[in-house]
Amino acid sequence: MNLDIMLPFYGRFDHLVEAVESVRAQTDPNWRLVIIDDQYPDPAPGEWAAARAAEDPRIEYRRNEKNLRISGNFNESIRLMESEHAIIMGCDDVLLPGYVAHVRALTQAYPDVSIIQPGVSIIDGEGEPSSPLADRIKYRLRPAGTGTRVAAGEELVTGLLRGNWLYFPSLVWRVEELKKRSFRTDYEVVEDLVMVLEIIEDGGTLLIDEDPVVFHYRRHATSVSSKRGPDGKKFIEERELFHDAAERARALGWHKARRTAQIRFTSRANALTELPSAIRVGSGDAIRSLLRHALGS
Repeated sequence: MNLDIMLPFYGRFDHLVEAVESVRAQTDPNWRLVIIDDQYPDPAPGEWAAARAAEDPRIEYRRNEKNLRISGNFNESIRLMESEHAIIMGCDDVLLPGYVAHVRALTQAYPDVSIIQPGVSIIDGEGEPSSPLADRIKYRLRPAGTGTRVAAGEELVTGLLRGNWLYFPSLVWRVEELKKRSFRTDYEVVEDLVMVLEIIEDGGTLLIDEDPVVFHYRRHATSVSSKRGPDGKKFIEERELFHDAAERARALGWHKARRTAQIRFTSRANALTELPSAIRVGSGDAIRSLLRHALGS
């Protein structure tokens, strides 16, 4: 069975080229790549992608009739999935050559797992190795243990509410789990975590496999999450996410998860780190939003 690689696109042309070519360089040929152009205004990337699709029957290029925005294009990705397992790859990220071979082996060894987190390393906007503060914190937040292991239930949800240590574009999803749901289109930053929490709260499982590293996650200043931090909008979404998560945890009787969602310590600390940027640009609204989040009001 092929691995579906869904590639929603709205971004830099050079990053798209690198992402697509990293798929074409896979050692395991059992993949299907679907590039979903969300009405990017420059036609050049789409023309290039269409040419690649004409050369390789495993590649499809589609252009949305209207701009669906991030979460809407994720939902379009779900609609177009055909295989048992799929990833929703970032259009600025890079697969290492052994990604498909490795994750396909994991899906065969653990066929009932809902989500797989493979090994990830960080690169910057120019493709150089990077280790920013956010990713050093993510590393510390990961569950203790070594080797390939399965996590589930309240312990996993509590850890993710303490701090989201997952790398969404690298995740392998069991497609039937996604087909039951949809990404929330009123969110632009936290929709991925909402999806993961829903699956785990519904009895799903997560496979953690940190070695070998098979995915390069690109962290750069023009990403949506980077832009939405200093302006405070990311944290407005996070407050709603934590409120809803606390209510669901209460209904499940998950007291530790509920308390973690209510405290949201890491998220509040993150808001404080964004304050200097908001102050530099002189945005009173952003400053007030960040302080409100950090102070827990």
